[in-house]
Amino acid sequence: MITMPVQLTMPRLSDTMEAGTIVRWNVKEGDTVSSGDVVADVETDKATMEMPVFDDGVISKIMVEAGRQVPVGTPIAIITVDGDDAGSVEAVVAAPTAAPTAAPTAAPTVAPTAAPTVAPTQINSPAAKMPPASPSASVSVPSVQSDAVRHRVSPLARRMADEMGISVASIVGSGPSGRVVKQDVLAEAERLKSGGARRMDLVHVAAPAQSSTAVVPIGAGASEVMLSGMRQAIARRLVESKSTIPHYQVTMRFNMDPLLELRTMLNAQLEPQKIKLSVNDFIVRACALAMTAHPFFNASWAGDRIILHGDVNIGIAISLPMERGGGLVVAVLTQAQRKGLREISTETRALAEKARTRGLGPEDMAGATFTISNLGMFGVDNFTAIINPPNSAILACGAAVEQPVVRNHQLVVGHEMQATLSLDHRVIDGAMASEYLQSVKHNIENPATLLV
Repeated sequence: MITMPVQLTMPRLSDTMEAGTIVRWNVKEGDTVSSGDVVADVETDKATMEMPVFDDGVISKIMVEAGRQVPVGTPIAIITVDGDDAGSVEAVVAAPTAAPTAAPTAAPTVAPTAAPTVAPTQINSPAAKMPPASPSASVSVPSVQSDAVRHRVSPLARRMADEMGISVASIVGSGPSGRVVKQDVLAEAERLKSGGARRMDLVHVAAPAQSSTAVVPIGAGASEVMLSGMRQAIARRLVESKSTIPHYQVTMRFNMDPLLELRTMLNAQLEPQKIKLSVNDFIVRACALAMTAHPFFNASWAGDRIILHGDVNIGIAISLPMERGGGLVVAVLTQAQRKGLREISTETRALAEKARTRGLGPEDMAGATFTISNLGMFGVDNFTAIINPPNSAILACGAAVEQPVVRNHQLVVGHEMQATLSLDHRVIDGAMASEYLQSVKHNIENPATLLV
């Protein structure tokens, strides 16, 4: 029996991904692979992620070399199985495909228009509540395809398309085997609403002829560093956040001595279980509990309304090592208000380890409603952070510094930490900010409250 080869395409590994860069191939032509094997590392606009396959066979052709950036849906490799027709493989290779673009250049590609609720690493839009697209899109490629094959559509996606009056024939599917799924229909509806180009076309739009960035002459001994897709996305989204959100900051000092004493005692008790609580674990718990009394800190601006979220999903900023391309990702600790210190510690460490080794998946970075950025472990005393849309606030925490302080009208040596809230003034006023920080301060300075 003659079968047809399986064509691997660039998968959509994040909800905002339009193109991906093959950082490295973990296989070579001729290697045998099984379903679940990680065949490549792919850099998206958020992080470097692993790309598995869902078919057994042999890597017969690698169509996109490492270091190249291609749009989502572009064929990148071919898997053959027993009985494959060699001629069909050649036909697939010879078929016209989207031309790969050079991996990140100094002039970034045109970014998709961000919806009001799009965060740098997560979104809270209805589309984000969908299960993420399959990590690897595998498409069986016969020499001649019928319309029914070309336009595989899930029942839900077809029903949504019919209700919206959208032709599924015009939609490029991102699901398994090129299947059109709900997310694709929502994206097409947004495109039609905005009058924009298709997602597949966005990477081909030429950059503006003029840039607001001044041209800096390169002198002797200087060098240039090309921006990765992730670094371009970070720059783009932070500029968007800073320029569209009316930021202001509020700072408060916390007495850290009670927390540090409790932490030392708990860690001694938990050592046999190989659990070590960090200061950040206490801060996450303190912030999450304070949300119950201050719901506007767990909210998003939505143009003509404010969305108050139910669960407290805290984004934790994680710095990536240079071997993973550097940059910053925000891992999300979901339902933080329901978790104790031990659970917060375990999940946070697991997310950080995954981010720094294998890379976070879309499900690890979606849905944050509040963000914490802690540079205390690097010796930073105080700093301000930029809000992660669609969050209304981000807390920047410095180190617990040992210094002379006044306690009970006495000058003593104690540990104090500065914490600075960056806030969206459209959602949160100054008095609300001070009240929230007072609640966080109470929780941190009375850490026994964090144990119940």
